[in-house]
Amino acid sequence: MENDKTIENSHESLEIITQMIQKTKLNIQQGSFHLLLWGWIIIAGSLGQFLFMKYTSILHVELAWLVIIPGVFISMIYGIVKGRRARVHTYADYLTMWIWLGFLFTSVVMMVVVLNVLSQFNQYQLIGAMFLLLAGYATFLAGITIKFRPLIIGGCLFWIFSLVGYFIGGAFSLLISAVAVVCGYLIPGYMLKNRSIDG
Repeated sequence: MENDKTIENSHESLEIITQMIQKTKLNIQQGSFHLLLWGWIIIAGSLGQFLFMKYTSILHVELAWLVIIPGVFISMIYGIVKGRRARVHTYADYLTMWIWLGFLFTSVVMMVVVLNVLSQFNQYQLIGAMFLLLAGYATFLAGITIKFRPLIIGGCLFWIFSLVGYFIGGAFSLLISAVAVVCGYLIPGYMLKNRSIDG
């Protein structure tokens, strides 16, 4: 009788551990979705603005960044749907969520306030450098939180590319931003996605 109970308890414990592993995979997959989504959106905005500046006579080249609007809705809907389906939320989930929400709010304030100031001095390349600096901080913290080294390295690379973009300046700083996003979001994002599939 006692042996049966021990076997039953062991089976339940194994089931709980399996569920937690599956939950971790789901959370990792969700994190990779956002990295890949925003990686491609930022690349589209950067390359779009670069092409507008170099090969068109469009006055408002910043219109290339309107691609962010559908990205916000896709990201929110995906997060809400996946969040409701998840039965368990870990401390790392909450911490990562608030890191990225803090990044979003800071980016919005930065764009409103800093863009207004820098536009008066025609220093638009500083905006890209500041964004990369901020993205590096959020990416680095997210990598530390989920203990994923490629994301930590990606955050450090954002900081390096921030300096490179600042010193290069002009339209080519947009290309630096695109390369930074490939290194900081896309490569870690695809590695994270593969890790969630492979287990």
